[in-house]
Amino acid sequence: MKILFLTPQSPYPPRQGAALRNYHLMCHCASKHEVHLLTCLPPQAEEWPEPELSNICSRVEGFRQSERPLHSRLISSLASTNPDMALRLEQEGAHSLLQRMLAAENYDLVQVEGLEMAPYGFRVLGACGGRPPVVFDAHNAEYLLQKRAAITDARSLDRWHAAGYSLLQWRKLFHYERTFCRAVDGIIAVSEPDRWALSSLAPQTPIVSVPNGIEISRYEPEPLPTMSPPLLVFTGKMDYRPNVDAMLWFGLKVLPRIRRQLDVRLQIVGMNPHPRLDRLRTISGVELTGAVDDVVPYILGASVYLTPMRVGGGTRFKVLEALACARPVVSTSLGVEGIPLRDGKHLCIADDEQSFADAVLSLLRDQDAGGKRSRALGIAGRSFVEERFTWERILPKMDAFHARFS
Repeated sequence: MKILFLTPQSPYPPRQGAALRNYHLMCHCASKHEVHLLTCLPPQAEEWPEPELSNICSRVEGFRQSERPLHSRLISSLASTNPDMALRLEQEGAHSLLQRMLAAENYDLVQVEGLEMAPYGFRVLGACGGRPPVVFDAHNAEYLLQKRAAITDARSLDRWHAAGYSLLQWRKLFHYERTFCRAVDGIIAVSEPDRWALSSLAPQTPIVSVPNGIEISRYEPEPLPTMSPPLLVFTGKMDYRPNVDAMLWFGLKVLPRIRRQLDVRLQIVGMNPHPRLDRLRTISGVELTGAVDDVVPYILGASVYLTPMRVGGGTRFKVLEALACARPVVSTSLGVEGIPLRDGKHLCIADDEQSFADAVLSLLRDQDAGGKRSRALGIAGRSFVEERFTWERILPKMDAFHARFS
């Protein structure tokens, strides 16, 4: 087959989130099919395309993301019946570029990566004459994510403005996402909960769950670090709203409870720290690293890895990476949603401030006493990922789904 991928950012370098997923999906498809790419580039992108993409794709095209000042973003978001997510990357030049690609190439399948690229998916669906099948790889059930964000922010007086924004976006996303899911020929979800949520929007559209996976060879477990004070680590893109919320909740509500009993350090690893996180910079022993070339050494340096998510969805790379590194993990239930992990066997799950603090303290005290429990959790977590969440085990599900449309 000749497959065209539409991605909201360049799949290379594959460092975080959607780029990691897109890169591995495209590499896998390129081993069997001819792959083409149309992608969005950040406004500051300089040298492009990356030479590595030419090793994967027979054709690579990109368009540069337009600058959207906050005031114009607010005006367009309020004026449009579509959600802000549908407005972020849309531009007429990109539509023209896509149209030229469709006219020049005889595609057997178009895969739309994420709801940001749905405007271009709609363009393919509305093409005159015979069109290729369109598959939507839904990185999240976006309407559900915004619903959760609205509920979480509504609990804090200083976040009511954000709750109002999320409430508005939730309703717009529900209608937009439902329309797109009903229009496409197939849907790929990244978790079973997302599959159920998206299937409720479009019960007639074929759907399959293809979760995120990892390249297990990148993660070689090492003995737990012995340092004083011990280090707690979180990794993620730090202008992403669920990650910001997670670290503010942990840093302001949970960390003080831990420090009443034990001195610890906190390391927040990830690009583009949001200004809301500046409150954490003033706390002694808290470090925000910004962008790093490789998160693995930071995960391996953790005495305990944290996933204190209260908003979000999908299958989180960060959890799989920490488990693959055999690190003891403390997570909320939402942080491991869609991953069938067992509390007490693979990791520790805690959902309120005190129980989260207690779980972290329990693991740190275990390590002071020799670390038997922490090592057992690490071994079980690593084995779980090896058995169920490597790309080699996951991606045949996508192959079988694609075959339905060939």
